[in-house]
Amino acid sequence: MSGRGRGLGIAAVVVGLLGLVLTIGSFAYGREAYGAAIVSSASMTPTYEPGDRIAYKRVDGSEVRRGDVVMYSAPDRYGFDQPVMQRVIGVGGDHVVCCTGEGADARITVNGKPLAEPYVKGGDADGGMHKPYDVKVPKGRLFLLGDYRGNARDSRFFESDHDGTVSTAAVRGRVSDDYTALGVIGIGMIIGVVLVLTGGGLGIAAFVVRRRAAVSVPPPWPMQV
Repeated sequence: MSGRGRGLGIAAVVVGLLGLVLTIGSFAYGREAYGAAIVSSASMTPTYEPGDRIAYKRVDGSEVRRGDVVMYSAPDRYGFDQPVMQRVIGVGGDHVVCCTGEGADARITVNGKPLAEPYVKGGDADGGMHKPYDVKVPKGRLFLLGDYRGNARDSRFFESDHDGTVSTAAVRGRVSDDYTALGVIGIGMIIGVVLVLTGGGLGIAAFVVRRRAAVSVPPPWPMQV
């Protein structure tokens, strides 16, 4: 094999394997670290509308904080195992009370402080439900509400189950509107595919060079008798 052909062959293997590792690694990490869903109800309007595609990062429930929008599973409550999207209002140890004021002036208090909720539909923290509650969130649990308080079956409707709170173990992930990490993963996959194709091209070039080198070698002279 000519030196050039050998070099192209080695380059093809190295570049192709690197691309394969990058493609598979990026895909595996993205699938492991993130999930995707389509919003199926109006309970989080106006923040998320039915039909919106959302991405969520898979995190442990102990990592979420007040104000986070999370995906969680509660088949005993809803009769299905698909993730439900709601907002974290209180975490373990919080005292959540509804409500001070009425209508657009209604405010939930958390540990005695009124909660600013610019995301709530119509600005009505009670959603016209007139459903007061006073909950001390147990450790390892979360108090969750929809942003459309007048159209959400959330913690307010399950008082008999730990005052409506949900175990942090039920959390599947935290919804994020920052797609930077997903973009990086996508770029990694694209670069990986390009490297795989480049490796294939180098392999073809190495084969062509070897063939030409073989053809250009002159046949041995016949022996004289």
